[in-house]
Amino acid sequence: MAESEGQDTEKSEDPTAKRLEDAIKRGDVAKSQEVNTWFLLLGATVAMFMFGSPSANKLAVAFRDVLGNLHLATDSSLVMRAILRLFLQVLTAIGPVMAVLVLAAIAGNVVQHRLLWTTEPLAPKLNRISLASGAKRIFSKHALVQFVKGILKLVIVGSVIYVIGSSEVERMGLLINGELGLTISVTFILALKIMAAVTAIMALVAAADYLWQQHSWYERQRMSVREVREEYKEQEGDPTIKAKLRQIRQSRSRKRMMQEVPSATVVVMNPTHFAVALKYEQGMGAPICVAKGQDNIALKIREVAYRHAVPVVQNPPLARALFKSVEIDQEIPVEHYKAVAEVIGYVMKLRNSARNGGIRG
Repeated sequence: MAESEGQDTEKSEDPTAKRLEDAIKRGDVAKSQEVNTWFLLLGATVAMFMFGSPSANKLAVAFRDVLGNLHLATDSSLVMRAILRLFLQVLTAIGPVMAVLVLAAIAGNVVQHRLLWTTEPLAPKLNRISLASGAKRIFSKHALVQFVKGILKLVIVGSVIYVIGSSEVERMGLLINGELGLTISVTFILALKIMAAVTAIMALVAAADYLWQQHSWYERQRMSVREVREEYKEQEGDPTIKAKLRQIRQSRSRKRMMQEVPSATVVVMNPTHFAVALKYEQGMGAPICVAKGQDNIALKIREVAYRHAVPVVQNPPLARALFKSVEIDQEIPVEHYKAVAEVIGYVMKLRNSARNGGIRG
């Protein structure tokens, strides 16, 4: 019993489509922070390349104009006006860069999953402030992976700075006593090189982390045998009850069918495997099937037919064909008209012969 309970609670089953969909609706999605970071790095690199130099020039001009003339302000209103002008100029200078970073942040989320609006992750949960849960999170596999990623990123960034910086150290030394503008320009190009190199290498880290997060999320959604059964019951109903109801419906259907056998004109049989009861009356377009069955049900139809003096004709090919091609309360298909007409004609001839013989007697 204990082993059975263990199997019921062990998360051994793949998650169902409903389980995955419900998790997404709750805001529980596979999300790689490294992908978001990479998009921000990419956005920052693109922004530096496209707007870095113009933005830096605008900032330099803004600070030089405002701060250089600030001593000329004679009252506080002029000072406030100068500060406001500086703020607007700074905003204008860094606006394009900020716009690129915002778009990069949005893209980092959209490429991982569709835009999802839910407040459930914000709902307070007691296990978030539980000491036991906190300790589990600190010493979990997830925490270990995060620690390793942190070390790896430090090594990558440090290595890139060292390699690129080493190749540029001689040139930077020559700029110590050079023009400020040239120094800023060379430093900017060096920073751009470092950003581009870090972004390129971090793409591999982001891709690996994305695959890991997808795997981890899928594993978190795995289900126990009991959970699969419970979900199936919610979706489809209890299979035991459904089977019982289906059995009851079939039993009632067979009972109604057997009640129609006495009204049949003839029962066409394959001796023990198939039986089809047909009814034909004057004015009908074609004979209709009032009952049919296979194996035990076929024998039951034959038994009821004998009991109520309904003729039973042995015709295996026709019995098989009718069983497969006609449903209860439906007319027989056109392709069987001739064969069925011969059978019904034969039955009518027997009835007329029996009736005439009885009168003569």
